[in-house]
Amino acid sequence: MAAAVKLCKPIFRCIGSRQVSHLNTSHSKQLLLSDSALPSHLLPAALVHTSSVVAARSPGGIPEGPVKWPRFNKVVWKPQEENEPRRPAEIFYHRSNIKYSPQKLWYIASWIRGLSIDEAIKQLTFHPKVGSRVVKEVLLEAQDLAVKEHGVEFKSNLWIAESIVGKGSYVKGLRRHARARYAQITYKYCHYKVKLQEGPPPEHYYTPPPTHWDMMEDYLKDYRHRTVQFGLKS
Repeated sequence: MAAAVKLCKPIFRCIGSRQVSHLNTSHSKQLLLSDSALPSHLLPAALVHTSSVVAARSPGGIPEGPVKWPRFNKVVWKPQEENEPRRPAEIFYHRSNIKYSPQKLWYIASWIRGLSIDEAIKQLTFHPKVGSRVVKEVLLEAQDLAVKEHGVEFKSNLWIAESIVGKGSYVKGLRRHARARYAQITYKYCHYKVKLQEGPPPEHYYTPPPTHWDMMEDYLKDYRHRTVQFGLKS
């Protein structure tokens, strides 16, 4: 009786636009699928959505990033009145497709809101996160843009009015494991948008927590205006 042929699980490989599966036998490796076995329109382009596959399938390739944010620099305001205070300059700047997780960059973006431009750059210089270097580069580019194109006289007279992180492209990939196994990993990209405003920063960008005196006044106010159910009406 002929010896039984032991087959293992098929291992799929992506070679260009072909889907190939090899079977390991005791004697040789036999080709199971090839371009000649099935028509080209029945074979998938690739088993994994890599960056090249995503760029090829999308009409314009990988999206460039936010489109509406730079348009705010082109807004033309009506002339001001004589006694009206001068409108501060506003600079909108962004960087697209940053190879960094948007969840991690959100902490840095929230941290520098309401700070002056010099204080934010100083704090980001000594911050150990990788995203701090990216945000620092964006702030320096926006600072130069404010002086060159928006008529800001002093580059230190700016503060961060808005600091926003947006989700970018998510590219799927493979990670090898033992015993010819694979796992899916995700390469995350994000967009960072910043708005600089001319003038000194506000004292409190976020609402400060109430003091114990404020909490006591609120408690007494609610206590005096309470209604007792089934009580006597005065």
